[in-house]
Amino acid sequence: KVGTFECMAVSDGTFAYPDHYFFVNAPKELLEQVLREHNIQPGEIIAPWTCLLIKTGQHRILVDTGGGAGLAPGVGKLLPNLQAEGIESVDIDTVILTHGHPHHIGGNTDAEGKPAFTNARYVMWKDEWDFWTAEPDLTQLEVGEDFKQPMLTLARKNLPSIQGQLDLIDRETEILPGIQAIAAPGHTPGHMVLAISSGAEQLLYISDAMLYPIYVEQPEWYAVVDFSPEQVVATRHQLLNRVVAEKSLVLAVHFPFPGL
Repeated sequence: KVGTFECMAVSDGTFAYPDHYFFVNAPKELLEQVLREHNIQPGEIIAPWTCLLIKTGQHRILVDTGGGAGLAPGVGKLLPNLQAEGIESVDIDTVILTHGHPHHIGGNTDAEGKPAFTNARYVMWKDEWDFWTAEPDLTQLEVGEDFKQPMLTLARKNLPSIQGQLDLIDRETEILPGIQAIAAPGHTPGHMVLAISSGAEQLLYISDAMLYPIYVEQPEWYAVVDFSPEQVVATRHQLLNRVVAEKSLVLAVHFPFPGL
């Protein structure tokens, strides 16, 4: 609960990442030491893909849509997990997309390529939409084609199809009462986080601004898919300072489930 809001972390599944994928600029010996301190065997990190359902009393809001069916083994479980909680896709009235990576937009559409949430208004940051719906330049990412190609393919499949139900925002604004969009670029050009407030309580949904709890200790480290490393580090410091100042709860997509 956040005030009178009911917030539910909903798993889309888990995915195994090479550890260097998350911490590309980390000194090798220090990374090995930090991984040991977190009881992580060197080699890979098992990370959840977590979406957020918010019931405000007036609205049912879904934040991010997971990877969808067929993206990778062990993921694409968002809709069955929502249904297990009595929530059908038609019950969602607002879908907020924090950024355009495959595991955040992969569930936008159904098997026929039509919007999966037929009654929902989709919301995305305009810079993010413009980046992914043009011809995005991914050459600066320190990641192989096996990761780049799904990014491009899923963006082409899952973004144009929702355009008829889409609202784009270009400034920090209240999307719905108690749901504030906050610019948090770096991971991608138009990455955003959400401040969810009700009464005196607040939850900051930081999406992929930090991919793992280790970034709280090592905010200067970045991942191979961070579009602008300098900017993502600056964004992290701003978010951490905000969390401390406001004593917010924090929810992150890839922190150990439920990410809170």
